[in-house]
Amino acid sequence: MASSHHQFFIFSLLIFLSPSKAQHSPKPKALLLPISKDSSTLQYLTHLNLGTPLYRKTLVLDLGGRNLWMDCESGYNSSTYRAPRCGSAACSTSMPIFGCLLCFDAGCHNNSCLISIENTVTRTVGFFEVATDVISIQNSVILPNFIFGCSQTWLVKGLVTGVQGMAGLGRTRLGLPHQLSSKFGPKFAVCLPSTSKSNGVLVFGNPPAYSFYPNYEKSKLVDVSKYFAFTKLDVNPVPTADDVPKGERSAEYFIRVTSITINGKPIRLNQTLLSIDKKGYGGTKISTVNPYTVLESSIYEVVAETFGTELKAMNVSKVAPVAPFSECFSTEFLGHTSVGPGVPDVKLVLENNVYWEIQGANLVAQISHGVVCLAFVDEAMNSNAKAILVENDDRRRSYPICVIRLPRLTSKCILKMTGVAQRSEPL
Repeated sequence: MASSHHQFFIFSLLIFLSPSKAQHSPKPKALLLPISKDSSTLQYLTHLNLGTPLYRKTLVLDLGGRNLWMDCESGYNSSTYRAPRCGSAACSTSMPIFGCLLCFDAGCHNNSCLISIENTVTRTVGFFEVATDVISIQNSVILPNFIFGCSQTWLVKGLVTGVQGMAGLGRTRLGLPHQLSSKFGPKFAVCLPSTSKSNGVLVFGNPPAYSFYPNYEKSKLVDVSKYFAFTKLDVNPVPTADDVPKGERSAEYFIRVTSITINGKPIRLNQTLLSIDKKGYGGTKISTVNPYTVLESSIYEVVAETFGTELKAMNVSKVAPVAPFSECFSTEFLGHTSVGPGVPDVKLVLENNVYWEIQGANLVAQISHGVVCLAFVDEAMNSNAKAILVENDDRRRSYPICVIRLPRLTSKCILKMTGVAQRSEPL
């Protein structure tokens, strides 16, 4: 196997949105945006060009974010910038909660549309002007009236240094997938890089195939789509973001976990935590902004205890915890497999006996040559969701590919985990 900086392992969501108005001109099959990973913050980054002249903007990728927003206060001066007025189509699309804006600061516009914008990394919310401008991606695709939130500089605090905002892929009309669907159709895929030395890709539309070269071996092209299987996508009826329009559902993506097994043995769980209740609590969310997989406290306690018991039976001893992890173990008597350390596997069982298997390097963090830690953390009441699944650790990983169809709420998830190298040519 090639060294890890020549590889990336895929975690992907292929998502079908409600179709936009029909377009009579021929559409490109797909659009690809690069995704990189910051090693210090574990945030995923992508790039696009905005304004006239075109400015290259670096944004943190937020799978469940309600909109794309960026800092318009620092060095943004575009001749095609517009601030939609109250009552305009763009304003109605953005669903303002406070109506028209009365300006007190330089740079804003009276009678423009005001929306809430959230930095989901720091959970900070501000109320700023809605804006439209020309957007160009890969210098080839241009949307003349792309709608985004125009924040002040203080909102980017907590993001990677030099980043100008966040690209929200959530299920709203301002989400990047919905706005691009008129050009590329109602589907997108997110393939996350596992390390800061590898590359991922964000795909909008229908590429000829989701094929990759394992370890850059072109004789072994792998079409991962043939491994798809089905599960359902849950909708949280209650918004999980702060200060959103009344009646809006959560923009985030949830899956329905029915049970968890460790080494093939079911563990005891409070089943009510696995479903989303009428108040929006419970369920399992997929996130790109949480730095580690998070479990509700009682679930975490059972998982950690059972995992430790299984390792003890393998003569593996527990060692001092290493923050942010609580369960750490010596590797002295721990074997090694093709997917990493030979630890007990964890399976998230979904509906219709579909399961998400987490094993080896997907499950434990290699802290040092002699120590690994269970790479789950206790939720400690910081989130409504009772499990948050993330791929956000700077090491080799393999994760499933999911195809999600809206509004029928069916999805496909890949069951075979494959280490693959990025394609050397466009899809």
